Amino acid sequence: MSVRRNVTSLVPALAAVFLLTAGCGGQEDAESGSERPTSPTTPHGYVEGANEAAEQQSRLVLGDPGSGDTRVLDLITGKVHDTARRPGVTALTTDGRFGYLHTADGTHVLDSGAWMVDHGDHVHYYRAKIQEVGKLPGGTGARVRSDAGVTVVTAADGQASVYPRTELEKGALGTPTRLPGTSAGAVVPYAEHLITLTGEGGGPASVAVLDRSGKQVAAPDAECVDPRGDAVTRRGLVLGCADGALLVHGDDGTFTAEKIPYGEDVPRPERATEFRHRPGSSTLTAPAGKEAVWVLDVTKGAWTRVETGPVVAANTAGEGAPLLVLETDGALHGYDISAGRETTVTDPLLKDIPEAGPGGTTAPVIEVDRSRAYLNDPEGRRVYEVDYNDNLRVARTFDLDVRPSLMVETGR
Repeated sequence: MSVRRNVTSLVPALAAVFLLTAGCGGQEDAESGSERPTSPTTPHGYVEGANEAAEQQSRLVLGDPGSGDTRVLDLITGKVHDTARRPGVTALTTDGRFGYLHTADGTHVLDSGAWMVDHGDHVHYYRAKIQEVGKLPGGTGARVRSDAGVTVVTAADGQASVYPRTELEKGALGTPTRLPGTSAGAVVPYAEHLITLTGEGGGPASVAVLDRSGKQVAAPDAECVDPRGDAVTRRGLVLGCADGALLVHGDDGTFTAEKIPYGEDVPRPERATEFRHRPGSSTLTAPAGKEAVWVLDVTKGAWTRVETGPVVAANTAGEGAPLLVLETDGALHGYDISAGRETTVTDPLLKDIPEAGPGGTTAPVIEVDRSRAYLNDPEGRRVYEVDYNDNLRVARTFDLDVRPSLMVETGR
């Protein structure tokens, strides 16, 4: 098994090294973060207990709902790490570092030990040990959203709790702040505030901006009917609504909201309700019913409906990259988004595709980063690494001892 290098050419590699040296002046050794520096001034970007690297340190958190087995696959070394069994897991989500394993009696937090810090003009990539953090309350239906400062757990009843991020990074849950009132969707940390939707009785929900203590500080003039789905992009927070999307943008404490309409009436089963995208990208994907995919270009404020075959999973790396769609034939299909046509298709990779539903089954997903896509094959007990810039070439295949029915990528 070859070892992945997360650079596609020499230029990005040199750029990453330059950013770590020139952009973070004073750091003599980007790999020495595991020991406290002896110099009087702590280098910019230093994180105690972590090693800093010049390239992305991707890992996959994998879960088998049937057995409760979990694994962490290090995509740099190719090694698979065992973690604690979590019987009863029904879903797995991530914020780029922590894996959140959702069960009926709470959400287990696993520190994957891989993450990225984006400073705007440069980034830092880190790797550290994998460790169990604890269990958050919330149960079935809880939604977890994070930023660099806080992690917010919104229970199914709309009650939300805010946890300090610094405590999670130390391996502890910390003491949460309980927010007053209830939310009509997940409470999302964004622009050093908390964004929530308020409303009762199934009517239109209104946007409210809270400070980190839960006090309302702004209320952009916008409503969202039947809110479902959210995603944070560089352009702002996207909320899925019945007539399209609502984009909430924050700039130095001032918040605005604008609609990105579908431009046509869309039946409820064909609306975008669960967004997937590459972190850092402003291009979102979502199933548009059973045989099409919505692509939302947040920068242009436009929706594109791409007619495909029967959709199992979809994702894209963003501008200029193909739309990746796993279809029921078990093959990965590549589509030109602007032309709306298929450009590439692989041989069938998955021979048996489970459908999401009761009994510990869940449909496969596609995770995407800057150079590769990852597709989990639960029945085949493997994960495929795909080079989407090279006609969907399968670059590596990782054979596993568990059924990886659940998968998220961290370190991005």
